[in-house]
Amino acid sequence: MVKVKICGITNLGDALVAAEFGADALGFVFFKGSPRYIPPDEAGKIILDLPPFITAVGVFVDEKPEEVERIMKHAAIDVAQFHGHEPPEACSIGRSVIKAIRIKELTDLDSLKHYHVSAFLLDTYTPESFGGTGQIFNWDIAVDAKQFGKIVLAGGLNPDNIEKAVRWVRPYAVDVSSGVEEEKGKKDHKKLKLFIERAKSVL
Repeated sequence: MVKVKICGITNLGDALVAAEFGADALGFVFFKGSPRYIPPDEAGKIILDLPPFITAVGVFVDEKPEEVERIMKHAAIDVAQFHGHEPPEACSIGRSVIKAIRIKELTDLDSLKHYHVSAFLLDTYTPESFGGTGQIFNWDIAVDAKQFGKIVLAGGLNPDNIEKAVRWVRPYAVDVSSGVEEEKGKKDHKKLKLFIERAKSVL
């Protein structure tokens, strides 16, 4: 069964509902340029109130290694997700790491062979944003990417297309943010429930 990560969590209510509906992981964005940014102190308080066995993922964009380590310890983050231009050596931090790759064409996969990480998150390339755009990319590229390791499929996923996406790609996990939002930073609980149920219904 595919794992589900709900990203862009900014409040306890959304976090608890996502966990109740069956999310495996929650993403907290520590990039101040994002409308879904959450201060580490606030993220830490939310994480303390989560039920057991929910993985907390910290999303970083071109952050200094020492700051990544400080935030992860302070907020009790389990997994680092690097969503910027981090080189392979920056991803060797002695912890579980997801490296996000923004996809425009098949050649964007060339860099994956240089990274030794726990999984690759594939998101849609746009020049103006590092993620959360709500746009999909060619899923055939995601299928090809599986040769490099575990794949977390992101980019434009929502309750209407998630079943098709999971059947098409058969990824290790899926990641959603804007596709289940009421507004930026606030989740729509009906969409959240539908997304998780439909993702996990695909056998």
